[in-house]
Amino acid sequence: MTTTLIQPTFTLDLRTIPPRERHPLIFGRFDALATGQALQLVNDHNPQPLHFQFEDRAFGQYEWDALEAGPAVWRIQITRIADAAGPSARAQGGSCCSGGACCG
Repeated sequence: MTTTLIQPTFTLDLRTIPPRERHPLIFGRFDALATGQALQLVNDHNPQPLHFQFEDRAFGQYEWDALEAGPAVWRIQITRIADAAGPSARAQGGSCCSGGACCG
């Protein structure tokens, strides 16, 4: 996490979007960000499951900053810090070495 906040490129109020449409919309908007741009989310619940999805899908490509943490409103800023450069180490085995063979 970082304390450097930039003006978000997109702000999505997820409270007005049907639940099944939220994550695809968020990832579509994130994928459209250039390095250094940010997406701000406003929600009525803790977006922890989304954070886990970002760890799996965009590991090393983003910073997650909780700007407001409930109980009625959660506001999160997600900043792109790197572009996707093919499969991540996590997707290739989750290790710093040879696909995890030595890290049993």
